[in-house]
Amino acid sequence: MKKMTASGKTVNEAVQKGLTQWQVSEDRVRITVLEHPTKGLFGWIGAKEAKVELELIPDAAEETEQFFLDVAQAMGLSVTIERRQTREGWVYELSGGEDLGMLIGRRGQTLDALQYLANIVANRYSDSHTRIVLDAENFRERRRKTLEELAERLAARVIRSRKEVVLEPMSPSERKVIHSKLQNHAKVRTFSKGDEPYRRVVISVKS
Repeated sequence: MKKMTASGKTVNEAVQKGLTQWQVSEDRVRITVLEHPTKGLFGWIGAKEAKVELELIPDAAEETEQFFLDVAQAMGLSVTIERRQTREGWVYELSGGEDLGMLIGRRGQTLDALQYLANIVANRYSDSHTRIVLDAENFRERRRKTLEELAERLAARVIRSRKEVVLEPMSPSERKVIHSKLQNHAKVRTFSKGDEPYRRVVISVKS
């Protein structure tokens, strides 16, 4: 927990000095008055300033961003993070050149793992449930398009061969892309089978 001690002629002045140093608003800190000001003898001999202790209240979004920065630093990567809030939660966009592939991993597996951990971090510091989405170099959108194209190709194969196709194991979010793409298809249907993390999408001809 981040703490600091600040002094001033009054309690309020001491608090404002601390807030200015941290560049935060008063609702982001817990304040403990350590010493009240005293005027002293004749108004100045032995006079004491007010002293307060400020304790920074963790912010879920900032703590999550710091988590990403710490992970990147540990991997020897330099990243830039752009954060935006949506109705569902926070989206973090990471950029940093070709080496960022290390954070994405094979088919986004490392990215998904970091996103999972980030949700744990965020909800540790949040009073209500917070949803974190992590993306890097627009990987999520590129992956979505790849999966949609795959779904269309495999649907066409199923129609031609009249045989169902079982895809490789996918994460819940990737399975959802396949299901959504083909949910209104006139000739094929999709369903999932198996247990996590080996659950697969099946594409078959509608009966």
